[in-house]
Amino acid sequence: MKFVDPALDPWRDLPEGDAAAEGAEPGDLTLLSLTQWEALRARSSEHLPAGARLGLRVPNDADVEALRADLPRLALLVLDFPKWTDGRAYSQARTLRARLGWRGELRAAGQVLVDMLPLLQRTGFDAVQLRPDQRLDSAERALRFFAAHYQGDVLDPRPRFRREAVAA
Repeated sequence: MKFVDPALDPWRDLPEGDAAAEGAEPGDLTLLSLTQWEALRARSSEHLPAGARLGLRVPNDADVEALRADLPRLALLVLDFPKWTDGRAYSQARTLRARLGWRGELRAAGQVLVDMLPLLQRTGFDAVQLRPDQRLDSAERALRFFAAHYQGDVLDPRPRFRREAVAA
C-alpha cells in the first residue's frame, strides 16, 4: 500500500472554473474532477494531450461502470470517502478491479482512517491519502492485523479453505 503525502504528491488538480471547463488543457500528471473530464471528453478526444498521464477524482455517488471506455486513458483514479462511515467507494473499487479489470493506481482520499486500511486493500485500493490526524506508523501496523482471510477478495478471489468436490 502506498501512502500519499499531499505536499509531495506529483499529481496536481486542474483548478475548477470556467477556464478549466472551456479550454484549459491538462498536462502530464493532472488530476481532473469528473465534471472537468466530461467537458474535456465532450470537446473531443483530439484535445487530449498525447502521452499525458491523467487522473480523475470520482465522487462516491458516481457510476464507475460509465467510465469503462475511458479507463485506458487514465493512470489514476481517486475515490472519495466524504465520511468514514460512507462505504460506497469500497464498492466502486471492487467494481473497477474485479468487473472492469482496471489496473491503474486506485487511491482512497477524504476521511480515510487507519482502521479502514485492511478493507481498502482487500477491495482493490493500492494507495491512500490518510486524514491529517492519522499516523503513518499506525497505518502500516493496521495492514499487518490479519495474516489471511477466509473469504476471497480482489487480491485473491478464491476462498483460502475451499472444499474440493468429492468424486461420486
